Amino acid sequence: MSKTFNSLQKKSHPTQTAWLIDSSIYVFKSWYTHKTEKTDVTGKPINAVLGFIDFVYRLLSVERPQLIAFAFDESLKTSHRKEIYPQYKANRSPAPESLRHQFKLCRAFIRCLGIHEAASLKYEADDLIGTWAKSLRADNIAINIISADKDLAQLVYENDHWWEYQKGQKLNIKAITKRFKAKPRQIADQLALAGDKSDNIPGVRGIGMTTAGKLLKHFGHLDNLLNSIPEVGTLKIRGAQKIQHAILESIESIQMARQLTEVQCDIEPIDNYVFKRKAFDKCALISLFEQLNLSGQKQREWLSLLALLKP
Repeated sequence: MSKTFNSLQKKSHPTQTAWLIDSSIYVFKSWYTHKTEKTDVTGKPINAVLGFIDFVYRLLSVERPQLIAFAFDESLKTSHRKEIYPQYKANRSPAPESLRHQFKLCRAFIRCLGIHEAASLKYEADDLIGTWAKSLRADNIAINIISADKDLAQLVYENDHWWEYQKGQKLNIKAITKRFKAKPRQIADQLALAGDKSDNIPGVRGIGMTTAGKLLKHFGHLDNLLNSIPEVGTLKIRGAQKIQHAILESIESIQMARQLTEVQCDIEPIDNYVFKRKAFDKCALISLFEQLNLSGQKQREWLSLLALLKP
């Protein structure tokens, strides 16, 4: 980590906060939880869209963010992590066409609101958020990362929060360390050791998140651990000798996994002005509302909210 990036922690208390949304998670959540079949004017399903819109309405009406951006995942097939490890997320089935259509509608909806949204064919939403966070933090802007993905907790610095919004779980550095048994700066190392089943990332046999956290508490970070493997067997950890041998046999796998678990923070240039909410496109928004068969009451609620949320 560069001295410049670390020195950002020493600046004065931020006067602004940016909201960076890990959007795909909330589209998928809506897809799985909104079971009642709803369709648009063309007969295509929109359950996930309606659930996502409700989430965005709650976020905007309660929090009133001025700086905000939504990151979406685009394609697993072309992810740079697939180049490193072809089996990355191979345990996930491709999204059906009906869901891909709904993702497009969700992105269009965010644009109609005058809010920045983005996706990349090469990088994941995590990497977009990491790059945005670094850029904003350089201007002494605090970050709220809205996500249910523990990977993104690694981006939290002083004055920032990892926020599982729908569950009301807003965690700072101290709370993240307590919950995940590792400091934010250690989470990528922790996942490289323990693996991540949801992403199909292999871990070291016998090491889970808690044991990985204990190892990192002792060694500080992964490089120190891998340079001191004989010391692992002397630690007061259950099965320390077996863990030592397992790590020794898994060095290459650990180093590969570490490339997968680290969120990239330098993927593209970004101007911070894009995070400022702009005027909403009323005509485009009403047209989308009509496509979604949104009730008159819902439309009025949205238009009233947007009238209050002046850029």
